[in-house]
Formats: sequence, C-alpha cells, structure tokens
Amino acid sequence: MNVLTRVGTVPTLLTDSAHDQRLREQVQPPSWVNPAPAARYHLVVIGAGTGGLVTAAAAAGLGARVALVERHLMGGDCLNVGCVPSKAVIRAARSWHETRTAAARFGGPQAHGDGDFSAAMERMRKLRADLSPVDSAARFRDLGVDVFLGDGLFVADDAVLVGEHRLVFRRGVIATGARATVPSIVGLTDLPFFTNETIFSLTQRPTHLVVVGGGPIGCELAQAFVRLGTRVTLLNRGAQLLPRESFDAAGVVEHALARDGVRVLHDVQIERVTNGGLLVHLDVRYGDVAETLTTDALLLAVGRTPNVHGLGLDAAHVTFDATRGVHVNDRLRSSNRRIYAVGDVCSPLQFTHAADFQARLVVQNALFFGRGKASALVTPRVTFTSPEVASVGMLEDDARTGGVPTDIVTVPLHDVDRARLDDETEGFCRIVIAKGTDRILGATIVAEHAGENIGEVVLAMTAKLGLSAIGRTMHPYPTQGEMLRRSADAWRRRKLTPMVKSLFARYFRWLG
Repeated sequence: MNVLTRVGTVPTLLTDSAHDQRLREQVQPPSWVNPAPAARYHLVVIGAGTGGLVTAAAAAGLGARVALVERHLMGGDCLNVGCVPSKAVIRAARSWHETRTAAARFGGPQAHGDGDFSAAMERMRKLRADLSPVDSAARFRDLGVDVFLGDGLFVADDAVLVGEHRLVFRRGVIATGARATVPSIVGLTDLPFFTNETIFSLTQRPTHLVVVGGGPIGCELAQAFVRLGTRVTLLNRGAQLLPRESFDAAGVVEHALARDGVRVLHDVQIERVTNGGLLVHLDVRYGDVAETLTTDALLLAVGRTPNVHGLGLDAAHVTFDATRGVHVNDRLRSSNRRIYAVGDVCSPLQFTHAADFQARLVVQNALFFGRGKASALVTPRVTFTSPEVASVGMLEDDARTGGVPTDIVTVPLHDVDRARLDDETEGFCRIVIAKGTDRILGATIVAEHAGENIGEVVLAMTAKLGLSAIGRTMHPYPTQGEMLRRSADAWRRRKLTPMVKSLFARYFRWLG
C-alpha cells in the first residue's frame, strides 16, 4: 500500500501479497460455510481475538458446546494488527540500528547504504501468516467449536443472530475488543491517516511520519520507523511520554527516542489538519510556539475505543458506554447474569495476556459456578521500545502520591555487569516494598530485556513470595536478570542498621 493512499480504520490486507492471502485463508477463509447451529449452546462467544479464542478453546476442551462468532479476522488485534506485526517490525528496526552502530559500539564493520523497507515489511507479513494457523477457523472447528463468520447481534437475553442463524445459549461472552480511537481534529475526516490497524499495510517507507500520541503504541512505532530511516515527529498531548509509567522510566524512553532521531513535542494542541495534495499539513501549537508540520504519513495512536456498538447489547439488557465498554463486576459478569465479557471491551488492562487470563476466569465463573476475581490477577505491562519498560503493581510515583508507607530499592543498569558488557546500561530496576516487610507491591524495570525479566517479579507477587525469596534464588552470572538479585541484596543491606552492626561487633569481639 502506497503511503499516499487513503486509509480507513478497518484492518487492511494486501491483495497482491501471497503472505496476506495465506493469512486470510486461515483467519477469514472466503470459502467458509457457517455450520448449522446446535439447539442450544453452553457458551456463545462473540469476538475471536485472544479473549474469545481462549474462552472458546478452554470451554470446548472441557466438553462444552461452544459457538464462536467473528465479523472480521480471527486472531483479533494481537495477530493481525497488534503484538505480532508490531514486534516483527520493531525487531527489524533494532537490527538496522545495531548494524549502523556496531562500529562505534563494538568495533564492528562499517555499515553503508540503506536497507530495504519493503523487505522488512514483507518479512513481518510472512511471520504473521506463519503464525496464523493457531488462530484459524479450521483449527477451532477441529477443536469442536462451531465457528460462525459474520456479524453477531444479540436479539434476546439468551440468543445471538448471525445471518439467518439464531444461536441460543446458556452463557454468552462478549470479547469484541477495541479499535483505535480517532480524535476530534478539525479537518481530519477529509484526510488520509493511519492507525495501528492500517500502518502495517505499508510497502513504501514514508519520508516523514507524524505520530499523534505518546503512549506505548506511539513510542514503539515512532522509534521503529526512525530506525528504519523515516524522519519522525511525535506529538504528545501531555507533559510526559508513557503517562501510566513513572516519570523516571518515561524520561529514559524519551532520551532514547531523541538519541535515535525522533523529534518529541510535548503539550501539543493540533488546531487543524489540511489536505496538501500528496501531503498533509498540521497546524500545531506547543507552549508559545505555533508551527505547521508537513507529512506524507499521519499515524494516530491516542488510545483505544471499546467495540460495543452494533452488537444489540440493549436487546440483551447489557449495560455499557462508549468509554468504559461493557460494564462488568469483579467476576467479569455483565448486568445480564447470563452474559460475561473479557478483554479490551470491558477492561482498562488492554493487553493480550490480560485477555488470556480473564478468559480463563470466565470459563470457571460462567460454566462452573466459580468465584474467581479479575482484581486478584497480577498483571504486568511492557512497552517494547529500546530500552523496554516493564512494570507491575504499584509504581514509586503511586506510593508517593498515595501516602502508602513503602521502601524503594533501585538498582541502576550500570551496576549490572552483563548490561555493561552488552552496552545496554540505560535504565534501572526499581522494586516497591511494603515498609518494614519484604512484601513486593510493585516493580518497574527499564532495560533492553525488561519484558523478559518482569516475569520473575510477577511470579513472586502471585505466589506471595517476598523479595528475600528472590535474593535466595541463585541467578546465573552474567545475566541481566541479576538486577533482581542485586535488588534483594540492596534491601537486605538496609536491615544492617547501626544497632545490628554493633551487636555483630560485640559478637566477634566475644569470639576473640
């Protein structure tokens, strides 16, 4: 897809890409014939993203009669327009960056010339197609799930209509996810733009990409495209990138983006956008400065909007709104006791892994009278910039503003041998502990492999293991995971108060 082509908000697959054709054959097969419905299902799931797929597979695996409805592409955002394509592009961008910097950092060979942007994007499409059989209509049919491709519409408290088929259920699950939010900007409706749902259809590299939004998607793609050779300007509405993360973590990421060449503007107001033929003009204001930016690619990354409209939720007596999505209780049950919801359509935790674990809760709660609570899940998040930002639970900023008595342990990456050997010393590991104990309340890791390392903290919090348990765990040397053991050591050293030291001194004098 040319960068100048008008782009809508529906996920786009290329008609001339063999890999995209393979993908469609798996997740939206043109020849698919919907089955004759059962008289009644134990579970009808609307939406075949991660939440819906896990719900359907788990329930069918336990012997339940399950129907799964999808209007677009099975696999949802994660496979088609989210985790899979974005991380493939990010990895390609990191490789380009490492090649350019190898000589200065490691005495590597000098790199000259440009890379092949279209080849990097085609690699992404190949990998996406390679992974798609796991989410395919055929696989779920073989698992015993009745797969219906088409629009699902609630027509009663216990029934969904898909075309001419009426699916009656004992329990229903709404797993329709969310879509990219399109902000209200003067002139925007008359212009082409991209979101995460369409940007991965690019085959030509933009000359200048303007990214609107300083959250995870905006930061990840801004850095990826600048490393792939595009000039990038990031427009952030607030004063800090990654507003859900700590000030220190966001500062490291902003420094990394600026180092790579991203121009970051804060407190930006976009007054209007206008059509300049093959270009788009944005009139922006930040502070006392007014500026007109000209771009051939505009990416909107300002958040997610739950997919609640067009589902007939009123007919099912399901309470919802456009911002929060489906209203659910802590057991993920909606205002209709027969109907549950999972994932982005009902949760502020809009992550693939959160939808996965919520789906497991719903299968227990909906089919087996379980009482599992979503609030009991320990949910990490990762922004896949370079360095990455991974966090879980309480941040240091939360403890400070909330007046929670805590102890904070911070280990700079520069103090971790492997990080120095890898020339990856930007960042830190910070653990928030309940004051006077070793109970972990939260953690933030800013490092190249933060996403890989946060899992150990999540395990400790889930299993109610304190920081001392991490300190007692032997970590291989040299690894960046040693930052966690060092955190435990630093906490333990704090317990060696002057009084304790004096007692030890008396003890050793007694020994002679």
